[in-house]
Amino acid sequence: MDQLERRVEDLEMKLAFQEGTIEELDQQVIKLNDLIIEQQQQVRVLISKFQSVEPSNMASQSEEAPPPHY
Repeated sequence: MDQLERRVEDLEMKLAFQEGTIEELDQQVIKLNDLIIEQQQQVRVLISKFQSVEPSNMASQSEEAPPPHY
């Protein structure tokens, strides 16, 4: 009977440890999800700013004359 009690106690300790680990992992997932949402918003802002930029007055590479050393 003593061995059975020890095994039950070991299982209870393992269960308590697993519950703590699951809670820590859950908190990390929540933080990472918040970070992903924030980064998605930043990417949307950057895309919006990029799309609103006026085209450059510089010629494209295909329109440029080759440098004199060619």
